[in-house]
Amino acid sequence: MQNALPLPLSTPNRNLVRLTIVRGITWTGFLLLIVVGIKLLDFKLPVAEIFGVVGAMGVLNIATWWRLGRPRAVDHTEYLLHLLADVAGLSLLFYFSGGSTNPFINYYLVPITIAAATLPWRHAWTIAGCAMAGYTFLMFFYYPVAQLGHVHSGTPLSLHVLGMWLNFGLSAGLVTFFIYKMAHALRSRDQALSRTREGALRNEQVLAVATQAAGTAHELGTPLSTMAVLLKDMQHDTSASTLLKEDITLLRQQVDLCKSHLQRLVSNADRRRMAEPEIRDAEAWLDDVVQRWLVIRPDVSHTLDVVERRGRPWIAVDATLDQALTNLLNNAADANPEQIAIHLEWQEESVVIDIRDHGPGIALSIADQLGDTFVSTKSKGMGIGLFLTHATINRFGGGVSLYNHPEGGTLTEVTLPRATAP
Repeated sequence: MQNALPLPLSTPNRNLVRLTIVRGITWTGFLLLIVVGIKLLDFKLPVAEIFGVVGAMGVLNIATWWRLGRPRAVDHTEYLLHLLADVAGLSLLFYFSGGSTNPFINYYLVPITIAAATLPWRHAWTIAGCAMAGYTFLMFFYYPVAQLGHVHSGTPLSLHVLGMWLNFGLSAGLVTFFIYKMAHALRSRDQALSRTREGALRNEQVLAVATQAAGTAHELGTPLSTMAVLLKDMQHDTSASTLLKEDITLLRQQVDLCKSHLQRLVSNADRRRMAEPEIRDAEAWLDDVVQRWLVIRPDVSHTLDVVERRGRPWIAVDATLDQALTNLLNNAADANPEQIAIHLEWQEESVVIDIRDHGPGIALSIADQLGDTFVSTKSKGMGIGLFLTHATINRFGGGVSLYNHPEGGTLTEVTLPRATAP
């Protein structure tokens, strides 16, 4: 049986890979230095304890490599525990090799820097606090090494050791604060660039769809006009008593309806009319949209609930926003036309419209893709409707979120910014 492919590495996963590599290099270097100190410099060290610490960190690294092969993603808490294990390992190693007199004591700054660059604020300060506590402990309790010039018990701390401690504390605080701020700024910039790229890509896709729609509308005008002329001639040539004339009349009505829809499409695409959205009361606007939707979908049953709050919920609307909300209502009706619940409420800066259906819900495998590309939950759907709905509502500064309701069905949440009353 073939092994399952590993999941793509997320940012915490990649950070843990790098941490594992750094840990392997660091502890290999420490091991070589210990061997040199014992064999060449005649350091009197508790060899069994030190090699036990080094061996434990080696086992941790091997276990970490094995864990990285599992499909479960790494979260910030797990990454924090790995850094805490590194701080604990360093503390034990320094305890058995001179404590605060060990010249490598400032290596505590490495896990502090890594935490500040990769972890949330509280986690970064947790690592800094633990490292500072370990350094402070090692100023008073450690296995002395004569070659390192240790402080004899019962004597005050030397100014050199105290200065090193103060320098470490200052360095740890500055590193944690400024490295975190710089890393946070870089992450925020990357997120902003990502949103900008996604918005530009979405606008390109919308423009492509609009261009194709305009071209299709223009191309359909000629065959529809030809069909209308032929049907008119056939209607005159057919006896009034035949059923064929009734069918021809129905076909002509359908052709005329298609032509009117195309004319309306061209009319709504006029940029001069779309340039300035209309400011309307959200409650009245929603009621109008729902009433027009009921004409199209007379088979549905629904409830419209409005939460009364202070003030009136004014929003900017145009024909495209009407169509976007109608698309969401149609999706709910396609899932299950019974008991569709529409809920309107508003806060200080936003208006929220919830649409809840009692259908089968959304498959988790495509939930994150809906609205970002042409993905459909319908067997005969092309996914363009929901994509254009997202693009339209985003253009108004709002957003669309879809959730699987705990009691079944889908909850669609539309958020729009409140506008100033006209």
